[in-house]
Amino acid sequence: MSNTLTIALAALGGVVLAGVVAHGAWQARRADPKRAERLPERVEPREPVMGDMAPSVSGEAGGGGLLAELSVPAPERRANRRMLPRLDALIDSIATLTVEAPVAGAQVLAHLPTTRRAGGKPFMIEGLNSESGEWEPPVAGQRYGEFQAGVQLANRTGALNEIEYSEFVQIVQAFADAIGAMADFPDMLEAVASARELDQFAGAHDAQLAVHLRARGSAWSVGYIQQQAGHHGFVPGVVPGRLVMPAVEEGAPPVLTLSFDSQAALADDPNLAAVRDVMLSFDVPQTDPTAAPFAAWQSGGLALAQGMDASVVDDHGRALGTESFAAIGNELGQLYAALEGRDLAAGSAAARRLFS
Repeated sequence: MSNTLTIALAALGGVVLAGVVAHGAWQARRADPKRAERLPERVEPREPVMGDMAPSVSGEAGGGGLLAELSVPAPERRANRRMLPRLDALIDSIATLTVEAPVAGAQVLAHLPTTRRAGGKPFMIEGLNSESGEWEPPVAGQRYGEFQAGVQLANRTGALNEIEYSEFVQIVQAFADAIGAMADFPDMLEAVASARELDQFAGAHDAQLAVHLRARGSAWSVGYIQQQAGHHGFVPGVVPGRLVMPAVEEGAPPVLTLSFDSQAALADDPNLAAVRDVMLSFDVPQTDPTAAPFAAWQSGGLALAQGMDASVVDDHGRALGTESFAAIGNELGQLYAALEGRDLAAGSAAARRLFS
């Protein structure tokens, strides 16, 4: 009898132990981050190098869904020739350089400054092509009868200051002396005053719209995030932890950006690093409204949240819904109108340079 009971208790203990082990293994599997069904194929980054992003602006709390449309079609890219930046009196302080006779492009190239920045502000030098009559960056094989040099009045680092302007003058004067040109510079105080006014306008009309997708249950592996985002047209960016939806225009900033912890992105095994929060955003002044970034931002947030079992929230963890996005959309329309009223329409070459 005792032997039978001992065997029964031992068997029961074995069953209980097996149950505990199985339960522990099941819990461990639940704790593991979601993995991609298969690792995404390596795709080369398709993102132009940009400057720092502006602080994010999130909507207010609300309830309900975002959009009925759940798919986020990737834009069809056109093989456009990338337009080079050009000097613009709206955002540049421009000096004129006159010469007695046209100068060969090779000679100009030999004396161009080795830097293109004065402090934190970029500057450019253009030549007036003697044959085409067009302003362009100097190239060999052409002749130029006049030159102009411009330093950017403001960018996201702030307004052009006296020290930066003086550095610009010194660099351009040296170039003018080397090619035998007479340089005429704008008054420094006027240039700095214009820079401050432009910087104030830019600071009041800069925005990056962002929402967070936070995991409701299991965390996500990096491979899983890449796979889910890849379904909606996102590709790797140039920075670890950054995926982008490329713009249609070649060389233009991305329509949307999906970012997460860069340390997780650098993990040796992309299936092991656990991520619970990703941010979906777009840079308002940098992005052409005709690419419909606001609609893509909303529908993209919903589609990714549904596929990844995530909540859509603002920076403070508050749920975002239809009312929230409607309010943001109204403010966005006012911002677009203000930028256009200043001839700095979102997505234009001048706006991309100013808000960089």
